[in-house]
Amino acid sequence: MEKTRIGVIGLGMAAAPHAQGLLDLKERVEVVAAFSPTPARRNAFSESYGFPTCDSAETIFGDPSIGAVLILTPPNTHLDLVLQAAESGKHVLLEKPLEITQERSEALVKAAERAGIKLGIVLQHRFRTVSQELAKLIDEGRLGEIVSASARLHNWRPQSYYDQPGRGTRARDGGGVLLTQAIHTLDLLVSLAGLPEEVSAYATTSEIHRMETEDLAMAAIRFAGGAIGTVSATTCAYPGYPDEIDIIGTRGMARLDGRRLAVSFHDGTELSIEDEAAGGAGADPMAFPHYHHRAVLADFLDAIEGFGEPRVNGHEALKVHRLIDAILGAAESGQPRRI
Repeated sequence: MEKTRIGVIGLGMAAAPHAQGLLDLKERVEVVAAFSPTPARRNAFSESYGFPTCDSAETIFGDPSIGAVLILTPPNTHLDLVLQAAESGKHVLLEKPLEITQERSEALVKAAERAGIKLGIVLQHRFRTVSQELAKLIDEGRLGEIVSASARLHNWRPQSYYDQPGRGTRARDGGGVLLTQAIHTLDLLVSLAGLPEEVSAYATTSEIHRMETEDLAMAAIRFAGGAIGTVSATTCAYPGYPDEIDIIGTRGMARLDGRRLAVSFHDGTELSIEDEAAGGAGADPMAFPHYHHRAVLADFLDAIEGFGEPRVNGHEALKVHRLIDAILGAAESGQPRRI
């Protein structure tokens, strides 16, 4: 099968696991050009991974041989870049989040849909072995009816993380811990239990960080079927702990704790498995292997080659954006928020 020719736009911190995944998939994909506006980043990327670079994004969008683009730029640039990709007929794999506001996120998804291009979003927690096993248990009804579903992300980020220009600002990132860190865990929660229908919440900027947006958020959530749960998200929890998801059903309980899944059923049987990779909860947000990013890339290539939609397409990603928007809205208003 002919290789997919791809361009990479954005060579910052997020580029490393993607580059390693692209190297692993070199039999299926060819990196034609990689762009950053910073020459030093282009040089470092080329030296580290051997991929060719270019000095403008227009070079990538203007090359008809390139069928797809991997966009790893700051969130506030996503809409404009996806519009350019749509105009040039190139499929898009986009680093989370979709954009900095719900309105811009929806516009981005609609633009891709109108153009008929594939749009995949990098929310790699769905590709963990333990996540897929838990989804299978729920789909098969082995946990029974869900009565509670909760998520906790207790990360640590030092002040130096937020001292970087644009970090944690509304203008560049669109928000704080919810949209930047917890979006992965919350997306997984929604994929497992469905989108809650109502939220009550608090969110604040603690004394631990000097930043514009929230570094601490708590919410109570209620699902359409009557299940209830909680959300807890922070970058204040030194030294950083694995994210957790608890699913309580009428036949058992499952706890997803970073790379570990532990399930206890009412009949006395138990299940315990471990994933091959986890991390990124502490001061180094990139301290994790690239396996799940490789899985996202492989899934995106499958979609391009005619095997349906990416597992996390634009419409799927909009669900977690709606949840985050509702948590922040409820926290700001002091009133419950319907989703």
